[in-house]
Amino acid sequence: MAIHPTAIVEKGAEIGQDVAIGAYAYIGQNVQLGDRCEVQHHATVDGRTILGRENIIWPYAFIGGLTQDLKYQGGNPGLRIGDANVFREYVTVHVSTSAKGETIVGDRNHVLAYAHIAHDCLIGDDNIISSLAALGGHCVLGHHTNIAWNAGVHQFVKVGNYAMAAASAVVTMDLPPFMLAEGYPARVRTFNQVLLKRQGFDDRTIADVKYIYKMLYRSHYNRSHALRILAEKKQTSGDVFDQVLNFAAQSKRGFC
Repeated sequence: MAIHPTAIVEKGAEIGQDVAIGAYAYIGQNVQLGDRCEVQHHATVDGRTILGRENIIWPYAFIGGLTQDLKYQGGNPGLRIGDANVFREYVTVHVSTSAKGETIVGDRNHVLAYAHIAHDCLIGDDNIISSLAALGGHCVLGHHTNIAWNAGVHQFVKVGNYAMAAASAVVTMDLPPFMLAEGYPARVRTFNQVLLKRQGFDDRTIADVKYIYKMLYRSHYNRSHALRILAEKKQTSGDVFDQVLNFAAQSKRGFC
């Protein structure tokens, strides 16, 4: 364990093995830092915050700040973070609004400079949240999403697996899996072909995603009819048709 003499680690904080805490960093009394975490100089981890292993918090980031939700009634809300996440300079991640609730961040996410994750968000794994992007309260991100530079995601919006919100997009409705949205307000313009290829999707699966995109956004069918046609194409649980159908069934805001 390497804790700089100018760092403040409050009594009650739980510090794992091989943790590094830099100069003038602050660790609150209700924090749990997992093994091999690194909190760099001038960074803050506060609140009822639990971090897994090998997370890196860069200078001036504030992890575990109090919710900005005006409905906050007091108590000790929480934030739970998985393993191997990176929070770059000036990132803010807030605890839940409800006293017993938690904001959740999964594994291997990269949250770039000045980005914000608000109260009660549910963030999956392997996401990239780019510089100046902001997620409103109760947002849900799946896995392998990309929230690009300066994009804003409205509170309660869901973003599906492998989807992308382009730079400066304002996402006010749910963004289905595999799709790419841009604009203000954001609208799906195409499917996220580049990411699918980078992630090793085979040509047949990419063709299926293209078919889904055309049925939902380029056909003469209304949304309900298009989803019924997609349901007939489903072959296995978890295939791309199944993922889109499940997402649609859980959507309360409608699609971009």
